[in-house]
Amino acid sequence: MSTGRVACVIGLGVAAMLVLHTGDPLASVGTGSPVWGDAGPLARAALCVIAGGSLLAAGWLHRLLFSPLEVLRGPDDVGYIAEDGRSRAQAANEVRRRRKTGELPPVYPNGWYRVTDSHRLQTGQVQSVSMLGEQVAVFRGQDGKAYVVDAYCPHLGANLAVGGQVVGNCIECPFHGWQFRGNDGKCVRIPYAEKVPEFAKVRSWPSCEVNGQILVWFHCDGGDPQWAVPEQQEITKGQWVYRGRTEHFINAHIQEIPENAADIAHIAHLHTAGITSGVDLRYTNSKTRECLRHNWKVQWEPEPEPNEHCSQMLVKHALTVFGRHWPLVDVDVVARQVGPGVVFLLVDHSFLGRGVILQCVTPVEPLLQCVSHTIFYQSNIPPLVPKFILRAECIQFERDVMIWNNKKYVSKPLLVKEDSAIQKHRRWFSQFYSDNSPRLKHRRDTLDF
Repeated sequence: MSTGRVACVIGLGVAAMLVLHTGDPLASVGTGSPVWGDAGPLARAALCVIAGGSLLAAGWLHRLLFSPLEVLRGPDDVGYIAEDGRSRAQAANEVRRRRKTGELPPVYPNGWYRVTDSHRLQTGQVQSVSMLGEQVAVFRGQDGKAYVVDAYCPHLGANLAVGGQVVGNCIECPFHGWQFRGNDGKCVRIPYAEKVPEFAKVRSWPSCEVNGQILVWFHCDGGDPQWAVPEQQEITKGQWVYRGRTEHFINAHIQEIPENAADIAHIAHLHTAGITSGVDLRYTNSKTRECLRHNWKVQWEPEPEPNEHCSQMLVKHALTVFGRHWPLVDVDVVARQVGPGVVFLLVDHSFLGRGVILQCVTPVEPLLQCVSHTIFYQSNIPPLVPKFILRAECIQFERDVMIWNNKKYVSKPLLVKEDSAIQKHRRWFSQFYSDNSPRLKHRRDTLDF
């Protein structure tokens, strides 16, 4: 139960007890004058309301100052304009139905993808996750390791993640009790059978657990991992601690999201308006909100061998308030992308401290991406600082979401000389596709997954 709910329950309980109590439990304090006994029912109720409100305020303040920031958006929550009495869900469905998709690249690039966060998967726990057009079961064995296997039992198709139990380092099917080993998917026990067939198994996904996250490797041809996800030593050693995460679902092709790093021109146009201008692009550039402005200098480059699967975006940020530059909040950020699905946004500031935002893009379906931003920050910096950074990043990101959710992918864009980095990024990103990479099939202007 959350701190706020606990405070509310305590406040209501105390109020009921004191208002209904016939005696004078607080008639005096020590040998002083009466405190409670002379008060009437209305005064007692008012005091209880004040006490309950104080508890709620204390809970809210505690969450603000110390609890991690959690912002979890649904697929219809951001990026759509609900007009003419329609709900956001109705507006989103209409956009998805009518939008042209364009000539798309393959929908699932080869690479590492986040499945879940380490702290959300305890020993013996199972989670059901949708990713890459598949259902998988993620569980932590008694050895403390995380395993990822296909969710559907090959026996009669039960979902291992829905009611399945962890037995040792295996997951047990809730339907008939078949047990599958986490490291290779092999069935090791059928409770009513004399012998387990050699071919009885589920697919076990190559996985790793690093930087407080569990990731899986995907390759369309079943190939082994071609690179490792870098370990952020400050997270491993506990010098940088978890301060929150945001999660969004984007209705777009996965390539659209990392391509923003090379689209330098959009940053000045879309992200100059201050965070106080909000995320609705109809109003972000309003003249009444020009007091706060962000200024950006951005450069994107791919890395040379042996890290050709990586690229870097160098960002210099400055803030002006009523036209006056505030150098105290100038921030340099290095955004290092590793493969198609993982980005390290490293923040280094002499006053605000150091930390990293891990941006992970995981395809759920061909045109639905789950994007998470998880922040780890210096443990000796007040939590309010990284929470503010993450909230500011969330506002800027949701402006991009409004573009992505409504745009068409253009395979042959009309570019000018200053857009050269976009084409460079597309050539770099193409390395994550293979001849057999799955593509989206079209049928009468509808999507056939």
